[in-house]
Amino acid sequence: MEAPQQAHIAMLLTPGMGHLIPLTELARKLVHLHSFSVTFIILDDGVSSTKTQLQTLLQTLPNPTNSILLPPPPDIAGDITAESRVVLSTIRSGPSLRKALTDLKESIPTRRISAFVADLFGIFTLDVAKELDIPAYLFFTSTAMTLSFSLHLPELHESSTCDQYRDLPEPLKLPGLVPVRGSDFMDPTQDRKTDAYKGCVEMCRKYRLADGILVNSFFDLEPDTFNALDQNNRMPPIYPIGPLIRPGSKNIKDGLKCLEWLDKQPLCSVLYVSFGSEGTLSRDQLNELVSGLRMSEQRFLLVAKTPRDCRTRSSHHDDEYDQCAELTEWTTNNNNNKEKGFVLPSKWAPQVEILAHVAVGGFLTHCGWNSTLESIVNGVPLIAWPLYAEQKMNAVLLSEGLKVAIRVTEGENGIVGREQISRLARDLIEGEEGEVLRKRMWNLKEGATRALSQDGSSTQTLANVAKKWMEHP
Repeated sequence: MEAPQQAHIAMLLTPGMGHLIPLTELARKLVHLHSFSVTFIILDDGVSSTKTQLQTLLQTLPNPTNSILLPPPPDIAGDITAESRVVLSTIRSGPSLRKALTDLKESIPTRRISAFVADLFGIFTLDVAKELDIPAYLFFTSTAMTLSFSLHLPELHESSTCDQYRDLPEPLKLPGLVPVRGSDFMDPTQDRKTDAYKGCVEMCRKYRLADGILVNSFFDLEPDTFNALDQNNRMPPIYPIGPLIRPGSKNIKDGLKCLEWLDKQPLCSVLYVSFGSEGTLSRDQLNELVSGLRMSEQRFLLVAKTPRDCRTRSSHHDDEYDQCAELTEWTTNNNNNKEKGFVLPSKWAPQVEILAHVAVGGFLTHCGWNSTLESIVNGVPLIAWPLYAEQKMNAVLLSEGLKVAIRVTEGENGIVGREQISRLARDLIEGEEGEVLRKRMWNLKEGATRALSQDGSSTQTLANVAKKWMEHP
């Protein structure tokens, strides 16, 4: 009797660590738990600074996992935003993707691919998979709240008359969602006159064409939203399979002074401050941040990238900075004062290990969804300081919906002042409000643990999706 052929999944990876991490973790689960083989089809936009991280991630994946690199599409201008470059690259990658999928089908024993999975920027490639009779799925690497907003955006576009959504007189109320002010809509949708907005609306229209949408969230985190989506028969099937986060490393402590510093701090006493791999502040704002942290007299671990107005104009990669004098001074002064603060002048930190450390009592974050899930899994309450993309919507969910975060307020000059930063740091680490948020976040941590358990909701949902893919003729 012949052994059953291994089912095969093709995954499109577009540039950006926010998408790479959950997609590679999804692949890890499909291989380990459901015996799939996976091929990553990697979109090269020609300029991405995440190639090194991608290679590191791919090297950690189990066999059978393979990769195919698509060539950069031609004729893309060099002076466009990173998001626009990725979208244009996916749109123009159709011919090379079609060839890659066709060649892949010919190379595997079953001559079939059970499913094609793309992230939200890869939505324009689903048509290619469908042409080849491959079930096409979207992996939405943010919240169910943002997904619901995205699925309803085409209708909002048709019904709204204002030029900018920040001018909406009332918050938007969608089924299962906490009300959202127009000023908190995700960045590409703010100005309806821009090409970025038009492209975003078109992307959101195509979401409904997917055979299913996997979401990096879990049911107990956003039950009302998932129920509302499930009850809308105009939506594709929605599958909450999270939280999918990068695993920690047992050996990462070697040589990392910030973790050694944490080992010497009291329980739940440190405020961890980071704005993700891409988030940066201005020189004036970073000065206010550091001053506020000092004023608070709380212990803090700050990941401080060079301010965006201190970078060299000739730099094309994120690791090519001019070090400004303030950053050098802050690093030296704080790291010599080992009782109160540690400044890590880098765009990278061992965040999973930091958030899992017993000394960390709070996280001042840009509200990127990967960072948020990492804080939920470890039960760490938040100060929400959103910067770009859908992060303001995440901040609304965290501060007004789940009530596990305190949100900063910008002044008229766009700066968050040192007095506010000092007050919020004290409130979160040693105040009564911080203790309430910590208890709520601990409940979410337990919910995440249940979702990922053997009989948990996310584990069972992914098992059902895997069964569906296995049975694809």
